[in-house]
Parts: sequence; structure tokens; C-alpha cells
Amino acid sequence: MARRSSRQMVQSKSATESKSHILEKGVSAAVNGIKAVVNASKAEVNERKNPKRKATHTEPHVDGEDLDSIDPTEDKEREEEGDQLQGTKKPAAKRRKTASKKDAENNMPLAARTAITSLKRAMYIGAHVSGAGGVQNAIQNASNIGANAFALFLKSQRKWVSPPLADECKTQFHAMLKQHSYDSRKHILPHGSYLVNLAQADAEKATQAYDSFLDDLQRCEALGITLYNFHPGSTGGASMESACARIAAQLNRAHKATESVVTLLENMCGSGNVVGSRFEDLRDIIALVDDKSRVGVCLDTCHAFAAGYDLRSPEAFAETMAEFDRVVGTEYLRALHLNDSKAPFGSHRDLHANIGTGFLGLRAFHNIMNHEALQGLPMVLETPIDEKGPDGKTVENKQIWADEIKLLESLIGMDVESDGFREKEEALQAKGATERQKIQEQVDKKAEKDAKKEAKGKKKSKKKKDEDTCDSCSEND
Repeated sequence: MARRSSRQMVQSKSATESKSHILEKGVSAAVNGIKAVVNASKAEVNERKNPKRKATHTEPHVDGEDLDSIDPTEDKEREEEGDQLQGTKKPAAKRRKTASKKDAENNMPLAARTAITSLKRAMYIGAHVSGAGGVQNAIQNASNIGANAFALFLKSQRKWVSPPLADECKTQFHAMLKQHSYDSRKHILPHGSYLVNLAQADAEKATQAYDSFLDDLQRCEALGITLYNFHPGSTGGASMESACARIAAQLNRAHKATESVVTLLENMCGSGNVVGSRFEDLRDIIALVDDKSRVGVCLDTCHAFAAGYDLRSPEAFAETMAEFDRVVGTEYLRALHLNDSKAPFGSHRDLHANIGTGFLGLRAFHNIMNHEALQGLPMVLETPIDEKGPDGKTVENKQIWADEIKLLESLIGMDVESDGFREKEEALQAKGATERQKIQEQVDKKAEKDAKKEAKGKKKSKKKKDEDTCDSCSEND
């Protein structure tokens, strides 16, 4: 009996210790949980205080467009693309199977390239494709969508410093050019970094911008690419005249440090302090460039429309092209970005829409496709291709680009009075109607708000003027 009692006592003690141990573990887990919540809260606060992406007045990001319009999926994809452009980053082993499946999908041809000789006009149309895994992959990606021209990033457009271009990438790039018969001197249009602002007045930041810009031009020469497109920059609050002079000075430096690349200024939409929304800005920069054979313009249709240059009717298009020739000179027009606009005319908002679905409409692109002076130039789509998949996740549908290329090619020589054209025009306008209405309402609301603000300012100014006048009268009396 005593022996049994002792056993019970030992078991009771053991149970107590076990409960105590469990209690201690529970308390420890709870404390760790509280710490995790606190750390997460701190991280969230820091994130709010120091956001990863923020546009400044001195550095225009993403075409000077509304930050709300930036697609985070596209941004992430471009980040990953930039990290792999030099072909130096290797995928993790555990994701090899997934990566292989994705590569197989990306390498699927979506459309055959149209022989230029079969077109009534020599229009070289393509899109801004990915160079993830190495710049040489951009060539295959362009071929897969039936592109006869294309754009790409030569390195990450979100980082100041990138690894050098790998020799293997250069070798493969030249081999792929030969295999797919692309002319790197005429129909490949690399896009510059969004970070670079050649109008930067601060000496240290100006050097940083110039070094990144020059690095891109040197990559172009290593790959045998002649044309290079970039955003002019931002005044940073200084005068437009001084900003244009700084851009030209940086171009002169870069041209002397390189041999053949032609630097193309992209026209902008006219938001904030961004340089290049007026043709006069482009003219003033070109006027100060020493070697005129090394500078030109890439005309973005969405930017031009948002800045107040109409392209919709044949008459409006002719007038805009005549103005460009008078102010800048048609000889400087070396490339185009083909984008419709979700925002209305003169709204100064850079919101790209798919061809025919925006406020520009299909007629504007018919004007472009049948303008003789644009033959032979690279024409690059930057239209949205993100769609919601069955699982609700956003995925890229490159078939959109393949279809838009064929659509644009079909407009060459097409009769705008034909049933075929009218049906396409109506269907595309119906497709984009909801988005156009949404943006139109935003623009109208902002215009109304600005008008009230201006009226209030004028009222205050008048009241102050009246008070000053009364004080003056009293003094005279």
C-alpha cells in the first residue's frame, strides 16, 4: 500500500512538472507571438515612413505617369527581369521545375512574323519585350509575338548599379540576331532607366545619372545597337531653359565617350516639371547638341495626345505632324511608341490603353500606319497585357501584343469606310468604354476642383487688392 502510494506520488509530481512545462511553453509562445506582432507593426511603420517607391520632383519615374496607374505585377516582373538581364543570376534549385515550365510557355510562338515585303508599306511593328535571363532572350520573345521591331531594358531600370554585361550574353545576342534576321542598327530600341534624370542640377546626382546613362550606351555599342530611347528628365523646379541646357550638355559628354549610338528623346505627357511635353522642349535640347547625327526623337502617341497634340482625324494628324516638322524637324523622328490613351485629350495623364480601346481610337492608328514618312522606323507597343487568371492572380497575356501587331499591319491600306474597319473600330471602343468613362470622371472631378481652387485664389487676391487700395486712399486723404 505504501509502495503504491509512493508510485502515485511520483506520478503526481511528474504530471505537475509536465503541466508546468506545458504552461511555460505556452507563455513563451505567447511572448514570441507578441514580439512578432510588435516587429511587424514596426516594419509597417517603417514602410510607411520610407516607402520603396516614391516619385520626386527631380526624378520622373515611369513615363511621368500617375503612380496609381502603375501595375505592381508589371513592376515586380520588371524587377526580376532587371536582375537577370546580365545572365548572372541563377534560379534557386527548388524552383527549377517551375522555371522550366514557365520557360517552355514563354518560348511558345504566338504568331508568325509578317514579311515586310508583303506589306503595302514597310512598317516595322513590335513591342517592349522581356530580356529576363539575358538580353539575348528578348530576341526570341520578340519573334514569338510576330514582332519586326522590339524594345527591351539592357539592365535593371530600378537600380543605379548593375553587373557588367556577360560575354556569353553578348555572343548569344549576336547569334540570335543572325538566326532571326533582326537589324540591330534600325529596329531594336532599348529603353533607358526610369531613375536617370539628365536635367539634374545637383552635381553628385547628375554624375550618378550620367554614369548610368553612359553605361547603357556602352552596352548598346557592345551589342551593335544604334538607337537608344530615354526620358529627357525633370526641371526639379528650375527653369525649362536651364534644364534643357543641362540635358544637352550631358548628351554631348556621352556622345564624345561613345562612337555610334543615336540618343532619342521621348516626348512626354506634360505632368509636373517633366521636360519634353512640348515639341519646343525637344527642339531646344537638339539645338544645343553638338553632333546632330547622334540625337533624335521617339514619338509616343499616348504622351503626345495627353499633352495636347491631336492624332485622331486625318486633318488633326496632318496638322500635328506638320507642327512637329516645323518645330523639331521630321528628319529627327527615328522611332515611335504606339499606345492608345485611357485618359482624354490634353489631360496630361499618362495612362496607356490597348490599341483602339482608348480616347485615341483606331482611326488615329490608321493615320499612322498609312503615313509614308514613318516607313522603316521601329514602332513599339507599350500597351497593357496583364489579365486576371482563373485563380484570380494577374498574369501576362502576350497574345494581346501578337494580335495588336497583326491589327496594326492590317490597317495598312485599309479603307476606313469599309465594313471591316467600322466593325473593328466599334468593337474596340465598346471594349474600352468602362475604363474611358472612369478616367473621364476622374479628370472632370480634378478639373472642377482646380477651378474652385483658382476661383478662391482670385477672390482672395481681389480682396487684398481692394484692401490695399483703401489703405492708399486713407493715406492720400
